[in-house]
Formats: sequence, C-alpha cells, structure tokens
Amino acid sequence: MIPTTEQIVEAALFAADRALSLSELQRIFNDPIPSQEELRQLLARLQHHYDGRGIELVEVGSGFRFQTRSELSPWVSRLWEERPPRYSRALLETLVLIAYRQPITRGEIEEIRGVAVSSQIIKTLQEREWVRVIGHREVPGRPALLATTRQFLDYFNLKSLEQLPPLQELRSLEEIERHLDRVLVEEQQEQREHE
Repeated sequence: MIPTTEQIVEAALFAADRALSLSELQRIFNDPIPSQEELRQLLARLQHHYDGRGIELVEVGSGFRFQTRSELSPWVSRLWEERPPRYSRALLETLVLIAYRQPITRGEIEEIRGVAVSSQIIKTLQEREWVRVIGHREVPGRPALLATTRQFLDYFNLKSLEQLPPLQELRSLEEIERHLDRVLVEEQQEQREHE
C-alpha cells in the first residue's frame, strides 16, 4: 500500500503531542512537497470527515491538532482520578486582563484590579507558558510588558485573540473558572492520549 498525502498528514497529527503548523506538515514530506494551500484543503476534508465523531481536528494558534470533543469531557474525564488545578480569583483576573488589554504592565493590572499582583501569579502564568514579557514600557523604571503566547491560544482552543469572547459575554469569574476547568480536563485527556 502506498500511503496517500491525507493518510500521512492524518497519522502525523494523530501521533504528535502538540499542534502542527502547515510548515511542519510540509517538512514531513520529501518529494513532492504539498503546498500550504493543498494542505489547507486536505485539512478541511479531514475536519469534515471527523464531523460528528468523538474527536475533532481543530486549528489553534500554533497549527492543527486532534482533540477530544469538549462535550464528551464529562465521560472521558472519568478515566483519570486527578482533578484539574484550581486557580485563584486573582490569577484568573490577572490572566483576563492580560488577554484583553495586552500588552499591559503589572502596574496597570494593579491599577485596574485595585490590589497588588503577587509575583507568584505572574510566575505561575509564565510557567504555564500562557504569558511572556514582550518588551518594556518606555517610562521610568521600564516596567515589563506582558502578553499572551501561542501556548495560551492552544490551551484555550483559540486560533487567534479575536476568538476571545467579548468582555460583556463574560458575566462572572465563576463562569471563566468553569471554562478553565473544562479546558484543563480536555488538556489532561489529550496528554494521556499521547502517552
């Protein structure tokens, strides 16, 4: 059997432990190398093929990946005993401000929230690779400018920041926390699927 381009791409995406960009998908081929447009068409066919199935092919910030459909997480999450980490209200508020107001300084976050932002919160967001320093504001003290990363987009299943819900749609931090919990369960499932 001579594998088709579609089979090769499907297998690569299934085997990968992260999203793959079009350039990365092109690199798995010797000759002929499919164009990015050909790959996009092929990926659209694969997405259609998986419509209504237990898994889906999605495009996130850093490329394409297979994942369990979110509506199935109540069942699939029962395979694992550990619970997703709970994040503090302060961490969630800080992450929301960075996502919606980026680039933003720690001082600006503190001004909006009305309380100090602990170094541990920023450290946690950086360790999760959701936030990074992208420069410094040209004011005395040159405070760091914080912004979200591609990993943030991938983790929250976003292709771009434009997919963030409008702020008025986020009624409460509890709603955000429920969303984060759901995404964390999905991420843990995906990690175990690739182990």
